[in-house]
Amino acid sequence: MTTQGGITVSDVPSEVLTFLSGNGGRSLIIKGGAGTGKTTFCLELLEKAGKKGQSFYLSTRVSDDALYNQFPWLRETEMRSRIFDAGKILLDMLVSKEAPPVPRDVSPDQKARVSGAKDFLKSIGESKERPTKVDRTRLTALLQHTRMPEVEHLYDRIEKILPEKALVVIDSLEGITHKYGLEMEEFVMCVQKDLVEGSNANVVMVLEKADAGGIEYLVDGLIALSREEMDERRVRHIRLDKLRATTIAAPRYAATLVNGRFRALGMPRFKANGTASHAWGTVADTPSHFSTGVAAFDNLLGGGYRRGSYNAFDIDINVSIDDYYMLFVPTMLNFLSQGRGIMGVLAGGESPERLRETVVAHIPPNTFDGRVRIIDYTATESSASYILPMGRVSSRADAQRAYEEVERAVRGDGQKQPYIEYTAFDTLEYQQGDQPAITGLFQAVQRTKMLGNLGIGVLKPGLMVSSEIINMMDTYFRVIDIDNTPCIYGIRPRTLVYAMGIDEKEGFPHVTLTPIV
Repeated sequence: MTTQGGITVSDVPSEVLTFLSGNGGRSLIIKGGAGTGKTTFCLELLEKAGKKGQSFYLSTRVSDDALYNQFPWLRETEMRSRIFDAGKILLDMLVSKEAPPVPRDVSPDQKARVSGAKDFLKSIGESKERPTKVDRTRLTALLQHTRMPEVEHLYDRIEKILPEKALVVIDSLEGITHKYGLEMEEFVMCVQKDLVEGSNANVVMVLEKADAGGIEYLVDGLIALSREEMDERRVRHIRLDKLRATTIAAPRYAATLVNGRFRALGMPRFKANGTASHAWGTVADTPSHFSTGVAAFDNLLGGGYRRGSYNAFDIDINVSIDDYYMLFVPTMLNFLSQGRGIMGVLAGGESPERLRETVVAHIPPNTFDGRVRIIDYTATESSASYILPMGRVSSRADAQRAYEEVERAVRGDGQKQPYIEYTAFDTLEYQQGDQPAITGLFQAVQRTKMLGNLGIGVLKPGLMVSSEIINMMDTYFRVIDIDNTPCIYGIRPRTLVYAMGIDEKEGFPHVTLTPIV
């Protein structure tokens, strides 16, 4: 678990690390189409799960120089020692003055007896000794047909570190088998029997296509990487199809290749009741913009929300209140910490009490009670000063008087401070119908621009007013869930998809965004 731009991320899913840390060797196939991030994932896995001097990356597709150009972080001395490419190994062996060792001839009967004995001992749990020599039974049979210098070199490297466990990445299966005219199944079986079962090594093999072609039953684990276009934006996934003897808590993760590093996005969710109490530090506004309270979001918006702007957030059905509060609570805190107020109409499922509990963990309670007014169209009375019950208001004059009362509270007597007008349009449409809700929106937008306020509109699926609202918005964002990770992207302005997360060091309400690229 590390931090990338502040966001809590699992570079490699914890299930994969648990799988590779089990007793004995494990085999794992990483499959996926071109551009899905297989090489990037394997290099990340090599760094996170491998140990110095005990992990190796064999590339049959590109030279190590090409890898260093694409992944500059591999130039670190410790990582350079793990990379060796097939071309250089072959060249070294061709110019070597010493004759290559001749494979020892092993009869088919002898190979069968050795393999059968090992399989039997493993099946009854009696083969517990740590190997000191690499099993070459299957490799010897393959070498009768053709020399494979890089594979032989790999066996030698593994043998040098025994009885310690090696982690080996072979990139790729197609590269090795096509080069030497082997069936993929026979090569995978060779690696499985000799290195994984016979020599206690962890072996990761890259498959350059999305279909494993029936060889998945030979290995202990299978992971699929994929990418897709969503609303003309790139989204990446990592799917854990099989990890033998390992509990898979999350079978899918959203992923990114930001800065040339693989990141599986899996941050802990924010819960209001479990939020640690610490004071909010005000983020300065600019003369033209209000800060969102989220540094990365400010940058995305060119400095924050423009003063006098109305901003819409289309919330997908599977996004929780906790998820989208990650965006809104920092903005509310930043307003309240500067003596400004909030006028709110909450969405179905939200509650004034819950919002108060979330916010007052970071500011004095009297600040919220004095500067926030929640308009509740269902309540007929309330003992809380911050709730304005509108259940008994029947005339337009009464509604106007109620609004004036709210505005006095949120603007401050004589101060005329700007305030946030937070409106969930599912509540307005349900209470008033679509046409009155649209009329109310026109008034809110006009009021926001005239007073220099900040308007935030929350849209939920299926609203009749959505099309009218979108046309009046200064910005329009969608908040979605990708593989249990809350994400946001802008339609106006157009942006990439960003994963939302809680800063690992600071905790909530400090929120960060990581681009999915």
